[in-house]
Amino acid sequence: MKPFAKPVSIFVGLGFPRDVESVEEAFEILNEWVGSRSPAHEQALAAARSALIDDSVSGARLAFEAFAKKTGILAPDALELAAARAADEWLSA
Repeated sequence: MKPFAKPVSIFVGLGFPRDVESVEEAFEILNEWVGSRSPAHEQALAAARSALIDDSVSGARLAFEAFAKKTGILAPDALELAAARAADEWLSA
């Protein structure tokens, strides 16, 4: 296994938290991704695939984190977005 120096916290499914702790986990998530296959997705998938072969673990982590941020599943960003939406809904009610 090729662990990340620090896990990447994301939300999956119906908002369930998950810490992605390795290249293998990131590759699995990216490979099974049913959302848009954006350039960020393709870059993260390529970085994870490369890291499975060599030792570019930190690059794979950075690419996966960038993908998670861009898609809105990065845990801290997703929480802020959900709170902002809830506040907007409350203020417009």
